Amino acid sequence: MLTVVEKVAALQNVDVFTDVPTEQLAYLAAIAEEVEYKEGEVIYKEQEAADSFYLLLEGEVRLHQGQQDITVARATEAFGIWALFDDEPRVVTATTLTDARLLRIDSERFVDILADHVQISQGILKNLASRLRTLLERVSLTGGKSH
Repeated sequence: MLTVVEKVAALQNVDVFTDVPTEQLAYLAAIAEEVEYKEGEVIYKEQEAADSFYLLLEGEVRLHQGQQDITVARATEAFGIWALFDDEPRVVTATTLTDARLLRIDSERFVDILADHVQISQGILKNLASRLRTLLERVSLTGGKSH
């Protein structure tokens, strides 16, 4: 089992949390549950309710739509992140390719933490605004054309 400090260190590597102060990540770490799956297990299915986010600590997870692979998540990579911000159904299925150990954050508990800790919300919004700005700059550089 990971300590809160180890969970904070893992969460610091998640893109959307990079602008959240370390001491505030401790609140997220406190609600992050360590879970394990065996090779070939389905973590969640396409069209299921998006109720949690995952950070892969060990192993590999295939993200796919039907038989079409979208990507493979590896150690230190997060997936299902939009479940924290949006209650739309999952758009992919997550299936373990190997035995896997993950951190899971429940979206309802996440929202409860945000209500009490505005600095977490500010850090996430800062990160998302930065990403949007970068995307808009790319679009303006290409004249809005796709390549």
